[in-house]
Amino acid sequence: MKITKAVIPAAGLGTRVLPATKSMPKEMFPIVDKPAIQYIVEEAVKVGITDILIITNRGKGIIADHFDRTPELEKALDKPEKQEMLETVKNISNLANVTFIRQIETKGLGHAILRAKNFVGNEPFAVMYGDDVIIGEDPAIGQLIRAYGEFGKGVVGVKLMPEEEMHKYGSLKVENIHHNVFKCTDMVEKPATKEEILSCYSILGRCVLPPEIFDVLENTQPGKNGEIQLTDAMREIATTVGMTAVEYTGTRYDMGNKLGLLQASIEVGLEHPEIKDGLKEYLKNLVKNL
Repeated sequence: MKITKAVIPAAGLGTRVLPATKSMPKEMFPIVDKPAIQYIVEEAVKVGITDILIITNRGKGIIADHFDRTPELEKALDKPEKQEMLETVKNISNLANVTFIRQIETKGLGHAILRAKNFVGNEPFAVMYGDDVIIGEDPAIGQLIRAYGEFGKGVVGVKLMPEEEMHKYGSLKVENIHHNVFKCTDMVEKPATKEEILSCYSILGRCVLPPEIFDVLENTQPGKNGEIQLTDAMREIATTVGMTAVEYTGTRYDMGNKLGLLQASIEVGLEHPEIKDGLKEYLKNLVKNL
């Protein structure tokens, strides 16, 4: 089955990058000249996703504004010398069918995904975390979609993380199938002790889930921090019918992390045709004094 729908949970408070997120959603932080969430939407569009639901909360209307038409700006840009920029601006609203829904109460990622039940219907769908920008030649979500087509089971995108940091992430029990693809049969959210760590593979930023996840979520009790955890619901699927894990290629940037924000701007800037030469020269001079 072709996967055409994606859900982007973007309702978090962004507490790790306060005070910037007091009035600016972290999903709108710029990476050079585009907000983070546009990179995520563009990744989805590249693999044939046509319908995208972004889950927000109060104070994040600016995200909807970004994907809307801006007649006043378009009129100001409608000049012979600004046609390229005009097309760039107009194309943002034509990327996909982007809709929005609010998570009225921030009760966890699982609760946010449950808000997408009517949007998804009875078909598999992509989940693309709003904090995670992943840049690479082969779109990360496309790698997961291919694995779903191969094995017919829910898929989680994973990366190896340092053992000492596993208390901040989910840990998966995995068994290699081939290359970078694994069978996943168990998972735990933020293991508190070394003994609870199943492996150093953690879910980071991308999933492809079967519609059955909604029935599981509706019966999932609050877990860590009193929230409905998506990991707890996925664990039920992993331990019963099983899931697939893909160690995707591409560089992940955590947009809810101060260092991640800087890394994204620098590394993307070094590839940007307008500024790469000037940025390289600047960094070379800067490094001399470090």
